[in-house]
Amino acid sequence: MTTSLFSPLRIGDIAVANRIVMAPLTRCRADPETLAPMALHAEYYRQRAGAGLIISEATQVVREGLGYVNTPGIHSEAQQAGWALVAQAVHAAGGRIVAQLWHVGAISHPDLQPGGVLPVSSSPYNPGDTVHTPRGKQPRVEARPLALEEIRALVGAYRHAAEVAKRAGLDGVEIHSANGYLLEQFIRDRVNRRTDEYGGSIANRIRFTLEAVDAAIEVFGRGRVGIRLSPVTGANRCPQDSNPQATYGALVEALDARGIAYLHFIEGHTGGARALEGFDFAWARKRFRGAYIANNGYTRQMAIDAVAGGAADAIAFGRPFISNPDLPRRIERDAPWAPVDTAKLYTPGPQGYSDYPTLEGSAA
Repeated sequence: MTTSLFSPLRIGDIAVANRIVMAPLTRCRADPETLAPMALHAEYYRQRAGAGLIISEATQVVREGLGYVNTPGIHSEAQQAGWALVAQAVHAAGGRIVAQLWHVGAISHPDLQPGGVLPVSSSPYNPGDTVHTPRGKQPRVEARPLALEEIRALVGAYRHAAEVAKRAGLDGVEIHSANGYLLEQFIRDRVNRRTDEYGGSIANRIRFTLEAVDAAIEVFGRGRVGIRLSPVTGANRCPQDSNPQATYGALVEALDARGIAYLHFIEGHTGGARALEGFDFAWARKRFRGAYIANNGYTRQMAIDAVAGGAADAIAFGRPFISNPDLPRRIERDAPWAPVDTAKLYTPGPQGYSDYPTLEGSAA
């Protein structure tokens, strides 16, 4: 029997009503003082609870993980209270939501760091380009390598963040190991030049990611932990691994052995071309026994065909969810998708955030 994009699914221990996933979307609207979500966030996510599963915007596991102005954290009491508001709103609307756990590593700047210190990475590394700080756009700087004891402390921070998510009532967590952020700065051999147990071999380079996953499993159990991976993306100017198939293939096998809920794969270049050379995504789909969530440039028909043909268990949509709070309904009815107001993607307040109408609202 053909599986429908609109049919129920179990993603690990999380039962979802359909196979349309809301991908993480950074929107830079957290409370400027506490970096906590607010009632505004609860309303935004409530509006989108028609998704089978919502993956929250990326949330830094420690204050030092901040890379963009006013992105929310998930490590303090105030942030826990904010995420509790979100969880309650989504659940009241019949939805499910997991928190994406994040540390940007070198994709930061001293202006965003407590005390103005250098950002951190696996090795001395400057990704180049600029970053928006409270002083405006600034050129990125060379990050310093983490010491062994700092890596171990960060594994504890991932565990603590998962505990905060659980206390807030969220349904699970996703480890953000994609898009050139800290964990991927360890995975890729053209960034990671360490000579200790976190560098050199593939097993060493994927160690930090797996330890973060294991820390989350200790809190939530394997059935409520997922991960986001981007084997071939050039996001954040992160240099490509010399052998993505071997490196990310070993990571997929290790994740499968842990029995986690899902893999969330960016197929190609994040927000860009679906260039699939360098990694066999179909192999990963077959090799991993949990749910496979596909992401990157899917149209309505591509999503329907991918799930019906067994290429994926679910499809994650990003930007379409910004301007279409009822995207699953629009997909099911083959209704038009509203365009995004790009000028308001990262501005404070409800404009361009929680004020997009539903189909019924548009008609009215």
